[in-house]
Amino acid sequence: MIRTAIVAVFLTLYVLLLGPPLILYTLLSRSANPLYWAGVNGLIFVLRIVGMRLRVEGQENIPPGVCLFLANHTSNVDAPAIVGAIPRRVAILARKSLFDIPIAGLAFRLANFVPVARNNREAALASVKQAVEYIKTGSSFLVYPEGTRSPDGRLLRFKKGSFAMAIEAGVPIVPVACSGAHRIMKKNSLVIHPGKVTVRFGPPIDVSGCTIESRDDLAELVHDAVAAQLPEDQKPVS
Repeated sequence: MIRTAIVAVFLTLYVLLLGPPLILYTLLSRSANPLYWAGVNGLIFVLRIVGMRLRVEGQENIPPGVCLFLANHTSNVDAPAIVGAIPRRVAILARKSLFDIPIAGLAFRLANFVPVARNNREAALASVKQAVEYIKTGSSFLVYPEGTRSPDGRLLRFKKGSFAMAIEAGVPIVPVACSGAHRIMKKNSLVIHPGKVTVRFGPPIDVSGCTIESRDDLAELVHDAVAAQLPEDQKPVS
């Protein structure tokens, strides 16, 4: 629990010291870039301090324009690892409770992050619609199509909302496989262990020929692309 305490204390002080002035700067300048990169770099820094080693593969597969990054989700650690591996600013479709955190919640909204109420279908559809609008104005997004963290690290089935997003926005999908994060911090656990996280970006998948009616086929294609990049112990059970 010592590592967990280090992360908690560091992030609390980091947010309290840098959050208010960066939020003010964002409101005045209408640019969230300093706020975004301060958050990402702070998270990566403290996770490295407590023993996370990050390996990134396939960055050359990331297209130059706006895209949708779809990744597997196993731990609270994989979000900073994946965002830290993406060499550009992205927004995230994230659970609504994160936006209730003082200062951090406001920062998320200013960075165009979109809250999702997973147990409310109408609210979830509204969140997808909002994300599509942000994508159309130039924001790439990171989305977890499983909808929740895997309890054992193995890839779960994908939900369809993120594929409707990609089709409606007309942007390519980049399949992202994150391995090892579940060993650093398991689902529903506060204990942080040292270890290596590997983030792999697969070749982008064009959605220009897809329709809403074919989103199931697209979901299967992306699911297979993510699974192919995962180690055997994280591949889905057939």
